[in-house]
Amino acid sequence: MMEIVAIDTPSLGDRSYLVHDGEVAFVVDPQRDIDRVLSLLEDRGVRLTHVFETHIHNDYVTGGLALARATGAAYHVNAADEVSFDRAPIEAGELVRVGQAMTVRAVATPGHTFTHLAYVLETPGEVPAVFTGGSLLFGSTGRPDLLGPAHTGELVHAQYASARRLAADLPDETKVFPTHGFGSFCSATQSEADSSTIGTEKCANPALTQSEQEYVDALLAGLDAYPAYYAQMGPANAAGPAAPDLSMPHPADKDELKRRIDAGEWVVDLRTRTAFASGHVAGTLNFGLDGNFATYLGWLIPWGTPVTLLGATSEDVAAAQRELVRIGIDRLEAAATGTPGDWTGTAPEVYPRASFADLALVRHHRPVVTLDVRRDGEWTDGHIDGAVHIPLHGLLDRLGEVPDGEVWVHCQSGYRASIAASLLAAARRDVVLIDDDFDLAGDVLAKVPVSAHGA
Repeated sequence: MMEIVAIDTPSLGDRSYLVHDGEVAFVVDPQRDIDRVLSLLEDRGVRLTHVFETHIHNDYVTGGLALARATGAAYHVNAADEVSFDRAPIEAGELVRVGQAMTVRAVATPGHTFTHLAYVLETPGEVPAVFTGGSLLFGSTGRPDLLGPAHTGELVHAQYASARRLAADLPDETKVFPTHGFGSFCSATQSEADSSTIGTEKCANPALTQSEQEYVDALLAGLDAYPAYYAQMGPANAAGPAAPDLSMPHPADKDELKRRIDAGEWVVDLRTRTAFASGHVAGTLNFGLDGNFATYLGWLIPWGTPVTLLGATSEDVAAAQRELVRIGIDRLEAAATGTPGDWTGTAPEVYPRASFADLALVRHHRPVVTLDVRRDGEWTDGHIDGAVHIPLHGLLDRLGEVPDGEVWVHCQSGYRASIAASLLAAARRDVVLIDDDFDLAGDVLAKVPVSAHGA
């Protein structure tokens, strides 16, 4: 009996897949930390024979090559992709037999990248399945702009054609298994769906329900910024990344932490925003493990800056290290566990947390700076009258644009604002973290409505 096992990486919004027939298995789009796959193989008692990549990924470092080397599996990457390692090249139309009954067929699906492939799985007695990578997603498609604006126009039309090709060639009952679309910035939009079929997508996916021009116009209009670290992922994947080293970094004492902070290195506090606001080491930055930690750290950090992690426990540090190797931050300088009292020889720094109701009240009594660090599209959909808008991903370069005075910083729910607050605090600004849901702001503040986009 065939089994398809989804391997979720919710922090990056991606899925990998292990498929087996009880004896042999193949994997599609494995993440960097291949120990998860190896554990599944051992648990199912199956042997891995093939690894398939749908494309050269833009949002994470692949574990495909390392997994193939560890297991002796064939590593299938599009023959048209320029890579610097040995692989089992595969082309559109090629069939690969896995085990006695599973057949995998490569289908050209350009759009997310020029050389993107989908893989159709056909097994006697089983419903067909298609592994669509960054092509046809649940209710959406992969974004076409990650290779640069010069290629976006061509790729968006190719993406439409690829989705239509899959829908025309495959039966409605075919199960759809995308890699992106679960929070990844590689997706044009996000979906709450957890499963789908070709028939379902024919009724709901804009690429299959709209005219080509309607789809193109709507998709391009909805694209917003994507993480800066994406620029590093393609070259890393084309070079053939090795398996990561997940051994714990050496422990840092108070003096070492101070030296690293004074040197301008990133010393990152992994605790929640509540804990950080209540007490932290001066100069440290708060990227809590309770949010999209790796996405935002990778987005903001000047690439190559040394990183040290501070966590309540060694398990927290290990979890963060696993997240970072997935985006190619392999080397940690040091780590420390415990509380701020264990990490600094001086009194911990603090700053207040507040609500939007608190902001409304204080604005009646004294002038304060309201800083909105949401993305451009969120700002356009509605914002607080008089707020200063600097998206979080641009804040480091634009700290000088934040007006003088007390800064009340907010995002949509508090996580991004906590990162911004820590950046401002490290720059010695007087900051208040608005730890609240922006949907509540309109109840107490003058909010510029969606219809007033030009305001």
